[in-house]
Amino acid sequence: MRRPSKRLDFLSSAIFSQMAERKRAVARTRKVYDLSIGSPDQPPVPELLDELEQAIRQPGAFGYALSEGTAEFREEVARWYAYRFGVELDAATEVHSLMGSQDGLAHFALAWTDPGDLVLVPDPGYPIYAGGVRLAGAEPYPLPLLAENGFLPDLQAIPEEVARRARFMILNYPNNPVSAIAPLSFFEEVVDFAKRHKIIVVHDLAYSELAFDGYKPPSFLQVPGAKEVGVEFNSFSKSFNMAGCRIAYVVGNAEIIKPLAVVKSNVDYGVFLPVQKMAVAALRRDRLSGGANGVAALYQQRRDVLLAALAEAGWKIEMPKATMFVWAPVPAGWTSEEFAYALLEEAGVVVIPGNAFGEQGEGYVRIALVQPPEVLREAAQSIARTGLLQRRQQG
Repeated sequence: MRRPSKRLDFLSSAIFSQMAERKRAVARTRKVYDLSIGSPDQPPVPELLDELEQAIRQPGAFGYALSEGTAEFREEVARWYAYRFGVELDAATEVHSLMGSQDGLAHFALAWTDPGDLVLVPDPGYPIYAGGVRLAGAEPYPLPLLAENGFLPDLQAIPEEVARRARFMILNYPNNPVSAIAPLSFFEEVVDFAKRHKIIVVHDLAYSELAFDGYKPPSFLQVPGAKEVGVEFNSFSKSFNMAGCRIAYVVGNAEIIKPLAVVKSNVDYGVFLPVQKMAVAALRRDRLSGGANGVAALYQQRRDVLLAALAEAGWKIEMPKATMFVWAPVPAGWTSEEFAYALLEEAGVVVIPGNAFGEQGEGYVRIALVQPPEVLREAAQSIARTGLLQRRQQG
């Protein structure tokens, strides 16, 4: 048999596959608490399900959809951005629908890079950032996200030659996996950097509505001049529990969106029309209710319960201000993989080792808040009973 594309060698699926395989083996003999993948465990609110059901029964519902999204969808996205961030968008040219933000991010690299080009990507980062760049034949250049810098990249540390070669830069705040947040002042630096070096900025804002303790994440596009240099991706997956619906969008600079639109018009026919109707209802409901969709409150409660229980067990972790993840430092003496495997085999708790997200993820594990509070408390108690937090790995 012939060899598959060498591009696949650079995709970071190995650790995820290994964890899934080990989980299946452990689950044969004991209860498993799966806190690995960031897939919402709750359904959309009933009003959105009603909207979907009605839309499915309309004539033409099962026809092909335009890749850019319906006019109704694009107009509602523009209204929501004006309500939520004070950002004005031209619905006709500055909004484009996507089959999930992961889909869009992968296609963006195809639209904007050639073999040998450089792209600045966060390390640690969501795997599709570097993976999409590799699939396009370009080369990712890692931007270290370090605790001492608040998990913000040091733009001044980027070598001049690298900045000159880079086609675009990917950022993601609130961040997956490290759950860090970024102030508008950071995005002001980003816009200045992008203008000086003629770099496109791609900001992934998928967790804009999963923020806690009264915090409201900003849009990169709120910075004056941001629309001149970049675009922003956002999604319905986490904010509205619509992960399986595969609907998201990109907004911002129309000329930057156009090449992505060309790629998408050649590889897909757009999002299922009833799902677009459902998404319109989600944004309208959120806008008219003042953002009272309850999703953030649910994850805040889970965060509080889990971290309190882990602190009792001796694992003190900084409270994240946003996302559905906890970025937890592993105890001294362990690697990320060793500790993740030990948690699974001895406590039945599935987490993702930090090095799955890049070299700088070593020394951490990512915990997803995708179980009810009582299950999270049980998982923490199971960890406590093993004594792993007090045991230093030998060898």
